[in-house]
Amino acid sequence: ACSVLDKPVRPAVYDFGPGLLASPAAGSALGLPVLVLAEVDAASALDSTAVLYRLAYTNAQQLLPYAQARWSMPPAQLLHQRLRAGLGQRRTVLGTADGNMTSAQPPLSLRIELEEFSHLFTAPAQSVGLVRLRATLVQVGAGGERLMGQRLVVAQRAAASADAPGGVRALTEASDAAVQELEQWLSQWR
Repeated sequence: ACSVLDKPVRPAVYDFGPGLLASPAAGSALGLPVLVLAEVDAASALDSTAVLYRLAYTNAQQLLPYAQARWSMPPAQLLHQRLRAGLGQRRTVLGTADGNMTSAQPPLSLRIELEEFSHLFTAPAQSVGLVRLRATLVQVGAGGERLMGQRLVVAQRAAASADAPGGVRALTEASDAAVQELEQWLSQWR
């Protein structure tokens, strides 16, 4: 009878936080070529709002969802937002719908495939947020696409606790590290 009166427990909903809290300095997007950022593609296992973890010390091949933790949107969408905000601090970043704008130089187009996005436990009390993505940069011109480069980015950050909140924080930090690594890689194309 008591269970009828108990309120159901709702899962905690997470995102990457508020992002930038101040506008970037004026003129900070000058000097680097325009970048068209495609939507982030993700493996089908990552196409949900579940916060996922792996127990590498027992079975690293099994992705498990936290029962009471969810992302506010699928990780690919969260990462896309973070990429657009992070890369947009130093350059103009457009969506694919905006990419047909005419300019003197054909735009660069960045495609991201999210391959791994999980809270990885190497031991019961030791874990990291693991983000692995493949970035492909092409230049789109009248003659089609020209491959400029491709890079595999693997970012890990230690989790402060062995639970969903710790994993979420570690995944957020690992995502930010991946964005920084991509920005450094992209800076070679001027």
